[in-house]
Amino acid sequence: KVRLEESGGGEAPPGGSLTLSCEASEITAATYYMTWFRQFPGAGLEWVSTTYRRGDLSYYADSAKGRFTASVDTRKNTLFLKMESLKSEDTAMYYCAAFTSLITSLQSRGPGPSDGGYWGQGIQVTVSS
Repeated sequence: KVRLEESGGGEAPPGGSLTLSCEASEITAATYYMTWFRQFPGAGLEWVSTTYRRGDLSYYADSAKGRFTASVDTRKNTLFLKMESLKSEDTAMYYCAAFTSLITSLQSRGPGPSDGGYWGQGIQVTVSS
């Protein structure tokens, strides 16, 4: 059974850094469009980034550009999201997901029967002083 397991979340001060990990099982992360989403309290999902093949291709939301870096470690079969210069508005539940195409990763509205992606359970990131 495919499994995506996030780790590395927690609390950081404004301006601080955190690195999220998403370890994949039963799929090869480098062959999927590995994607990060986040969900703010009481709001829908927001796409953060999509990475394909060891970070050679990476796409970021405007809110993440210049501050977040996504990468895939093929030996560990793990997706990472290095978050720097954190802001309070980065506080959210972060989810990783795996898709077989870029377009589905960008159009996803969350896990569901027609979504076509594999999803992790999510991990909380809190930016607070």
